[in-house]
Amino acid sequence: MTSANALPPGLHGTAAAAGIDLAGRTALVTGAGSGIGRACALALAGAGAHVHVVDVDAAAAASVAASTGGRAHVVDLAQAAPVGELPAEVDILVNNAGLQHVAPLTDFPPDRFELLQRVMVHAPFLLLRRILPYMYARGWGRVVNISSVHGLRASAYKAGYVTAKHALEGLSKVTAVEGAPHGVTSNCVNPGYVRTPLVERQIAAQAAAHGLDADRVVSEVMLGRSAVKRLIEPEEVAAVVLWLCGPHTGHLTGSSLPLDGGWTAT
Repeated sequence: MTSANALPPGLHGTAAAAGIDLAGRTALVTGAGSGIGRACALALAGAGAHVHVVDVDAAAAASVAASTGGRAHVVDLAQAAPVGELPAEVDILVNNAGLQHVAPLTDFPPDRFELLQRVMVHAPFLLLRRILPYMYARGWGRVVNISSVHGLRASAYKAGYVTAKHALEGLSKVTAVEGAPHGVTSNCVNPGYVRTPLVERQIAAQAAAHGLDADRVVSEVMLGRSAVKRLIEPEEVAAVVLWLCGPHTGHLTGSSLPLDGGWTAT
């Protein structure tokens, strides 16, 4: 990518943690081995939180845990039993893990559709059932669900992903309503296309399919509906997640925060 896609000045590493003190707090981040999840784990740890790093990739989880001073948990979130063994004593839950499958509705494999719902809806539901009692008892908690612009808008050929993200939005709102009397907030962060391994693979696939170079795939295909013509960096998403865990967001709950370069404004 060209330099136009670089991280904006002033948003580098743990600098996003300025003014937010999470010392004594414990966070659990799913899909934390790479991309947005990794950036969230680093940002939360940089603000002083102890981070449980959850990922299906053992090496990636171990690497992030080593970088954050946290603890790695190798878990396939599509399976209910291992989810039930994750820590319950958590102050901050970041439901980030996700996957994609692209196909027309008429050809969408039912098993893939079900897999996306298990990872992106059922696992967050199970984690909330497990963790919310601890948050309620402490009188404080932050649930941040990494949704997507596709939790607010639809795109063709992404039935599984769009359905899962819309369901996550509903789950987040119910959590907000039920958690409010207990000092627990729940919000969604809704990025457009973020520079993650998943998106980099999509860029390569689209470049091959359309006969375009990578920069044109980003600007013409992926960012066609975005006013800001660059990919979002994982650290930018993590900065919003961290801000939602700060001292001035107690009344912000049940919301969806588009981080989409103006996609939903059009």
